[in-house]
Amino acid sequence: MMQQELSQKKREIISNFLKKGFLISSELLDQIKDTDNIGRIEDLLKTGQSGENILMLKQPASRPIQARQAPETPKSQDANIKVVSSYKEDAKKREPQDFVDYFNNRYKSIEKILKQRQELKNTISISKISGKKEKENATIIGIVSDKHTTKNGNLMILVEDPTGQKKVIVNKNKPSLFSEAKDIVMDEVIGVAGVNVGTVMFANNILWPDVPNKEMKKASQEKYALFLSDLHVGSSKFLPDDFERFLKWINGEVGNEQQKHIAKNVECIFIAGDLVDGCGIYPEQDKELLTKDIYQQYEECAALLRKIPGSIPMIICPGNHDAMRISEPQPQLSKEFAKPMYSLNNTTMVSNPAMININSTDNFEGIDVMMYHGYSFDYYVSQVDSLRNQGGYDRADLIMKFLLKRRHLAPSHLSTQYIPDTKRDPLIIEKVPDILISGHIHKTSTANYRNTTLICGSCWQGKTIFQEKVGHNPEPSRVPIINIQTREIKILKFGQ
Repeated sequence: MMQQELSQKKREIISNFLKKGFLISSELLDQIKDTDNIGRIEDLLKTGQSGENILMLKQPASRPIQARQAPETPKSQDANIKVVSSYKEDAKKREPQDFVDYFNNRYKSIEKILKQRQELKNTISISKISGKKEKENATIIGIVSDKHTTKNGNLMILVEDPTGQKKVIVNKNKPSLFSEAKDIVMDEVIGVAGVNVGTVMFANNILWPDVPNKEMKKASQEKYALFLSDLHVGSSKFLPDDFERFLKWINGEVGNEQQKHIAKNVECIFIAGDLVDGCGIYPEQDKELLTKDIYQQYEECAALLRKIPGSIPMIICPGNHDAMRISEPQPQLSKEFAKPMYSLNNTTMVSNPAMININSTDNFEGIDVMMYHGYSFDYYVSQVDSLRNQGGYDRADLIMKFLLKRRHLAPSHLSTQYIPDTKRDPLIIEKVPDILISGHIHKTSTANYRNTTLICGSCWQGKTIFQEKVGHNPEPSRVPIINIQTREIKILKFGQ
């Protein structure tokens, strides 16, 4: 039998075993090396014999190879998980007016946040100051519709509110303000304080909605939340040995005393998208796929996650590689394509983005965790000089701070594909999270910004040809873990 045909037969056998509730050991796969063994297995499958009989193939040393049946996963007794917000799509035809309503709703929501700042309590509409010839101190709030450098080297920003437009000049002779203003991106909503002269305002200060420096919430008991992302099951670059080491650790089988103590006290696991590698995501991806069937990719992913103790809840959102639309917000994983994921009894499926509250009690309001896969990150690394110059893809924490400061996960129209919701903008960060988790860029990063913990997950995939071309340098097989009693973060490494 040709090697390609043998590989295809192996995949069919694995799929049949998964449907019967059995996981295949690596020892068994090693035994499937010729048509004789494959024929015996197929005959036994057709006769409906049990997995134990099917797997009585002998190694050279004549010891039986055992099947490992998928363990029962009882419904989690939980970490008191509450879904605060998860997008549910209002299916309808979109019209051009929907985009107008979408941006108007964004403006009103962020304007409300900005007006909580003392400096912007007395803002006036642009129409009330336009055309006045005398100098006048004023504060306005507007959405950025243009930005460029003038021939004198100053920045000219065009902002607009529902009443009109205003040109704002940021003078290069104000280096601190000028440096901050260079990071302004299209379509974000900002406040401006300055001196108005006719059709132009000269900025003295630029204000962002930002997040308040709030108190850091801590649980009363030592418990841990664990963060995964970007498994990319189905890719030929998926790292099964690394993930197996993670599974052994979470089951308490490996690690030093402290590491086993952490594993025993893991209260929940967040998985921030890209569970599978998908199909047709980037040019010539098929050349790097081990499993080219999307249904089978999810079967294999579910088989892996089933090895996690069923007592640990898993909260899962989709990413851009998952089998669904890329446009954000993404609804929860497709029940059609990802059906095996719904067979796991300890999962909570949410949209991307979503907000989840964990560990609340009668005396503690719990910790709010915002999940966002991070598809917009690529745009800001390429468009914002300060992010690119300070590390780009290596500094997910800076990208997350940038977005928190703007209270929006994708403020620029071109930064992500999106669905124009006419009632609200689901990508606005209205409620400030205690923890913001992301993924997408395949490199772990953690930070604290005004007592919001920022965590970017790692990945379980080696460098692809596409990543090589665009300059991604993944740092796989790392797991950030936060002690929700102390809010301290550890990163466990499962790679070689």
